[in-house]
Amino acid sequence: MDIELSARSRQILEAIVEDYIATAEPVGSSAVARRHAMSLSSATVRNVMADLEEQGLLASPHTSAGRIPTEKAYRLYVDSLVAFRQVSREEKREIVRHCRRSGAGLSGILKDTSRTLSQLSNYMGIVVAPSFTSDVFRHIEFIRLGHRKLLAILVSSKGAVQNRLIETEDDPLPEDLVKMGNYLNELMQGLTITQARERILSEMVSEKARYDQLMSRALRISEQAVTVESDEIFVEGQARILDQPEFSDVSRMKEIYRAFEQKGQLVQLLSRCMSADGVQIYIGSETTLSQTSGISLITSRFVTSSNTVGMLGVIGPTRMGYSSVIPIVDYTARMVSRLLSEV
Repeated sequence: MDIELSARSRQILEAIVEDYIATAEPVGSSAVARRHAMSLSSATVRNVMADLEEQGLLASPHTSAGRIPTEKAYRLYVDSLVAFRQVSREEKREIVRHCRRSGAGLSGILKDTSRTLSQLSNYMGIVVAPSFTSDVFRHIEFIRLGHRKLLAILVSSKGAVQNRLIETEDDPLPEDLVKMGNYLNELMQGLTITQARERILSEMVSEKARYDQLMSRALRISEQAVTVESDEIFVEGQARILDQPEFSDVSRMKEIYRAFEQKGQLVQLLSRCMSADGVQIYIGSETTLSQTSGISLITSRFVTSSNTVGMLGVIGPTRMGYSSVIPIVDYTARMVSRLLSEV
């Protein structure tokens, strides 16, 4: 964010953001000078606050003489002002304990992870399970298992493997299976698994496929092999975020709750982060989660042993404790990746 602020202005803005995060109450000049032991008069602080308001970093509620941070202020705070705290030893133990829960499969681990994120942040924890269909297709191979039964082996560019049992109308010859595999490998090269399925469906209705019996059979078989599964998403702690004072208004609460209920919208939002390394932070209207601002999202991706990518994060109000939540999300993603690489 290209905003030039003096050291004094940055100090006062940081103080206001942190006070508002802590209290959810508009912050006045006297409180800033008093709480942060600044060697400045209230009048000086007030003048700086007026300048910050002119720059769009502070807003003045009608019912108070204090100021509250804007989305622009939170973005500046996160990008250049906040001092991140270390994840505590107790928090690390809690994260590892849930991730390593004995007997838990992938779904169990991810569900526990979303619950742990919610508990540690006191906001809403969300985890999207790794999706094979977002990977780029690399190779498909067919192996005959028995009468009218094939095994389709689908490999992504990241090395993830998915096996599909397919029932056929007849028993293709081994050389025909090789030809079908070669045709499909060329047809789907460079596409994501989702795009590959769309290409298959498109080719199935084309005139070209109708005149080539072998290719037509290959497309029918591959339609069963290249399936698109819906993303599995785990959400915990919706009530925690709705307990925040920002959402005490009933109509606002209903809108936010409806947004949380639309898991497809959450998945679409989180999928934007899949290709980016490190922690991603979306503040207010940047999330496109609801029609009004007021929600922030902190995410990071994790990787399984088969190189498929998932996403986890925390959703909270823009008045979120960024200094503690961001390190928790980052550590959790790294720990989940490490533990899943051992599975």
